[in-house]
Amino acid sequence: MVIEYEVVRVFCGADGQFGNELGVVRDGAMVHTDVERLAFARTLGFSETVFVDDPVGGVIDIWTPSLRMTFAGHPCVGMAWLLEAAALTTRAGRVNARHDGEFTWITARSDWAPPRTLRQFGSAAAVDALEVPSPGEWIYAWAWRDEAAGRVRARAFPGRGDGIDEDEATGAAAILLTAALGRPLTITQGRGSQILTRPQPGGWVELGGRVRDAA
Repeated sequence: MVIEYEVVRVFCGADGQFGNELGVVRDGAMVHTDVERLAFARTLGFSETVFVDDPVGGVIDIWTPSLRMTFAGHPCVGMAWLLEAAALTTRAGRVNARHDGEFTWITARSDWAPPRTLRQFGSAAAVDALEVPSPGEWIYAWAWRDEAAGRVRARAFPGRGDGIDEDEATGAAAILLTAALGRPLTITQGRGSQILTRPQPGGWVELGGRVRDAA
């Protein structure tokens, strides 16, 4: 069976470059069992792959090369852009979305984000110099570039041992950092991806970025 899919880049930089690749199977019924979905996500090898189970209702199922995610940030931003959706339904809950010029935004609860170790460093240069750590702990390394302006330098190391040694742009970790700091952030992650966040009342965080077709 040939499985049709497409690829978008989420959280692109101001020049439209970089961003985290997201695999998308629009017809989720083509890959209907968990075993098949995991195998396909592993074959694609992206940090996340999304299977659309209901394009009208925005129902999506998110997989890494090693497990299913109840919620993940960059897949939700990417799918809100691709489906031009006002809302998505994840296994964690309903994710509202809006579109503001070149940016696509979602709103999600910080307690939906999987556990991450937020590790602060003294400078952006120290984050840049980090080597990929050994598998075992999901680490979000960050430092202030300009604390007054809320500008952050970050890198993400999933530590799952599934081939994703470093994640180019990670929405869930950005949500956790925003909730911990309690302020809007502009995060430069990976090679040059950009993530925007804004804390909202009641444990909600707005997460935004640019999305482009990978072609």
